[in-house]
Amino acid sequence: MDLTIYDETDGQVSPAQLALVRDVLQFAARQLSLKDSTEMSVTMMTNPAIRKLNQQYRGVDRATDVLSFAAEESGDETPIIMDPELAAELPENLGDLFVSIDKVEEQAKFLGHSVDRELGFLVVHGFLHLNGYDHEKQADEQRMFDLQREILDEYGLQR
Repeated sequence: MDLTIYDETDGQVSPAQLALVRDVLQFAARQLSLKDSTEMSVTMMTNPAIRKLNQQYRGVDRATDVLSFAAEESGDETPIIMDPELAAELPENLGDLFVSIDKVEEQAKFLGHSVDRELGFLVVHGFLHLNGYDHEKQADEQRMFDLQREILDEYGLQR
């Protein structure tokens, strides 16, 4: 997977944490059998920055832990018709994740597990949203959370 990670925290995120984000998302992409050319980005930020995004895009005036913005949501858009071989070569852009390192640290302390576990949990959670998983209905929640736990456990980030 072609993954771009941005750190907008002025050094609050360690190189090891950036490597964890990259590694756990690459692992999750393999678990979902995504094409190597699949693209996405992750931006690490602080509470004030994610609060602005949350207000702007969701109308919620408070910091949150992770925001997921899918690049290609299914809907009423007109499909682009192209040669199947060409279509298979084009990368799929999943979208963008925004993660508050402040929330990662707050929630890890509150939940009593490591910052690495919380960081891994949030990026996998957002990644699954970008891949069409949600938790609006109980059956969907069970499916998403089971997969999330399986990915984290197999990667080595158990609770």
